[in-house]
Amino acid sequence: MTETHVHAPADTETEPRGELCIRTLAMPADTNANGDIFGGWLLSQMDIGGGVAASKIAKSRTVTVAIEAMNFRKAVYVGDLVSVYANLVRVGRTSLTIHLEAWVVRRKELQQILVTDGNFTYVSIDDNGRPQPVGADGVIKT
Repeated sequence: MTETHVHAPADTETEPRGELCIRTLAMPADTNANGDIFGGWLLSQMDIGGGVAASKIAKSRTVTVAIEAMNFRKAVYVGDLVSVYANLVRVGRTSLTIHLEAWVVRRKELQQILVTDGNFTYVSIDDNGRPQPVGADGVIKT
């Protein structure tokens, strides 16, 4: 009998893919019971950054409708400088999927480390909260 293990893809990335959309410092208030940065905090930072990128592309308000393929690769620690990068994956009629990568620079280090990545899907909405076509003028700009 062969065991099957599900793992995140190998961490072969050496530099971020996409456009920088948010950068913040991990603080003590963001920790879990083990003293590491809480995964939910990191996920929320990624969602904020992805929302910025999605709204820029859609040229409208956007809302998060799905988060998939999240890979928590390495821990984030207090004092890490966290940067989130966005890379457009797909544009539908009213939605867009963005691959987000969270990279950190640890204190006293210079090299960026990929810590988390995943695909986030956003829907373009109008002023009444209803889905609307992405790019009101029909042009998608990244």
